[in-house]
Amino acid sequence: MLRHLRILAAFLSLALVGAGASDDGRWYAGDYSFSDELGGFRILSISGSGKKDDPIEIVEALGRPTPVTMVIRAAVPSLLNTTMPSALYLRVNVANNSGLAWIGFGFELQEILGKPSDFNDGLSFSQTNPDPALVSSSQFSHLESRFESFDRINFDDGHVDPLAAAAFSFPVTDVTPVAIFYLVQEPRIPSS
Repeated sequence: MLRHLRILAAFLSLALVGAGASDDGRWYAGDYSFSDELGGFRILSISGSGKKDDPIEIVEALGRPTPVTMVIRAAVPSLLNTTMPSALYLRVNVANNSGLAWIGFGFELQEILGKPSDFNDGLSFSQTNPDPALVSSSQFSHLESRFESFDRINFDDGHVDPLAAAAFSFPVTDVTPVAIFYLVQEPRIPSS
């Protein structure tokens, strides 16, 4: 209930959407910055450190029922000199402002924009140490993880009505860190 109240409070403050962002339009949390610069959604708030007991919590609103892409950058240059020592834990709270119900939702990692992450780039939803207990959704009860030939997690067996929200939790690891990577988010709507 508290989580839903926080999401509602974020929506009520839409007029202040940019208030928490830096001058460059990026939102900073933990060792990373997050951006909605590619469009189709708005980041409303970000908090947390990215650790397992304090995930980076992103509150956002999707304005269309098509895939959108979040840009994630390493804000700490030393991250690029070593492998990521542990997973980056994310909790994404997504509001459905698309006007259509969602019957599923997917996430895909990309090291190069437009090219799905593969086994060789080191970026994954914790493929080297998968723990299904760390991946969850508030609205969908079924999860499918695909590590090859791309890194994708799909949620289904549930729904998110228009103006409702869903929360998703998952870890991200990168054994060969790069300065920038992408998180594609794909709501799924019923076909008619």
